[in-house]
Amino acid sequence: MIRRCLPWPDKRLRTAAASVDEVTDDIRAIWADMIDTMEAMPGVGLGATQIGVMQRLAVVDASEARGQAVLMANPEVLHASAHLREHDEASPNLPGVSARIKRPRAVTVRFLNEDGAVEDRDFVGLWATSVQHQIDHLAGRMFFDHLSKTKRDMLLRRASKVAS
Repeated sequence: MIRRCLPWPDKRLRTAAASVDEVTDDIRAIWADMIDTMEAMPGVGLGATQIGVMQRLAVVDASEARGQAVLMANPEVLHASAHLREHDEASPNLPGVSARIKRPRAVTVRFLNEDGAVEDRDFVGLWATSVQHQIDHLAGRMFFDHLSKTKRDMLLRRASKVAS
């Protein structure tokens, strides 16, 4: 089921999500809805807080063919490369604007997978960017928080003009 993305500045987008104790059928159902929502955007990732589910859940699919989503509960970055990569980032919570953000090109992330097992996985390129973007959402941060105050203010003014 496609879920509605919260509109900025909904306070839940600034609230850290709660950890997931175990992967249950309810969690799997949320992940399925998140994948449907991500594909409908279309996007390469989604954090549960973006749809108002305040649990540390994320889905990422940066594959060209699609259908290869990685489902994550409690994702955390263990290691990040010193080499940075620039990418235009956006969010369905703040439609119509994007910004060029620098993030580590590669990360190692630990998470509970769809079987409930702890998994460590390396992500590179767009996969790494998307995973970090989703982890930010789960911590109550938005992509524009990586910008200077001046650039952030300009982006938010532009977004309010797009919305009106």
